[in-house]
Amino acid sequence: MMRNRIYYTLMAKKRMSKIYLCSPKKFDGCEFLPMIEFKRVTNSLDLDRFDAIIFTSKQAIVYTNEINSSWKNKKILAVGKATAKIASELGATDIYNPKEFYGRELAKDIIDRFNNLKIIYLRPKIVAFDSVDLLQKFGIDASEKVIYETNCVKYKDKELEKNSIIIFTSPSTIKCFFNSFKWDKSYKAIVIGKTTLKALDSGIQSYIANTPTIASCVEKAQEISKIL
Repeated sequence: MMRNRIYYTLMAKKRMSKIYLCSPKKFDGCEFLPMIEFKRVTNSLDLDRFDAIIFTSKQAIVYTNEINSSWKNKKILAVGKATAKIASELGATDIYNPKEFYGRELAKDIIDRFNNLKIIYLRPKIVAFDSVDLLQKFGIDASEKVIYETNCVKYKDKELEKNSIIIFTSPSTIKCFFNSFKWDKSYKAIVIGKTTLKALDSGIQSYIANTPTIASCVEKAQEISKIL
């Protein structure tokens, strides 16, 4: 009986798929496979005329804090729990964490709640949706400024295991992945949300995390790994 238990335990472990995390941040239970690197692109930032700031990433807050620490005295619209957390840790107190994370839904939320405020979106060079353009169409005093850009990390000789699960945390990570790797039909993809899913080829077997966090992506990958 004991031998059978050991045998089945070993076989279960053997069947567990390798999980690769294509994110700038490491996470337990995955092999770290960063796809993008960040570069700050400005040294000046005037926030005096704005009442509120939109942040959609932790990196934007970190770079903003390096340039002009007065940001923390504004109303902060932090998209994502990780973004809201870093905003709080760096000293912001008036933080709104929207329930919606995606382009049009997010813009509608901002329009409903902050239509009388002067807003600036401090963002990466490339974004998946032009939220500011939509806000302006609805009469919102909205501006934007590029704080940083992302570049692809290049892999030349690295090979990924068959039957692996690949976690993508943004459209940029998908683009950079395919600059270095070819997709094997045995792979499965986990994406952090709907916008990221749209960047994947429709023929790729993929799953969306239950919530748009890396932790949820990893949880979903581990769940899928056990049943493959």
